[in-house]
Amino acid sequence: MGWSGLKNGELLPRAAEHFDLFMTADQNLQYQHNLRVLPVAVAVPVAKSNRIQSLGALVPEILAALARIQPRTLLRVGA
Repeated sequence: MGWSGLKNGELLPRAAEHFDLFMTADQNLQYQHNLRVLPVAVAVPVAKSNRIQSLGALVPEILAALARIQPRTLLRVGA
């Protein structure tokens, strides 16, 4: 997609142009962006660590969240 050269703060607005959901482990994203102006939902998995073993346990909850999350909102999954 040619996004490797994006500067800090440019990824989420660019992703919002192409996707309905942005998933990140960045626990501070809501303080870095005004999510109400971007037409994308943000999901933040909250696990013991960011290792696949910890995040894998959240998959059922993440899938359930996909059915209810709305654009311009942030949902913490596993919190």
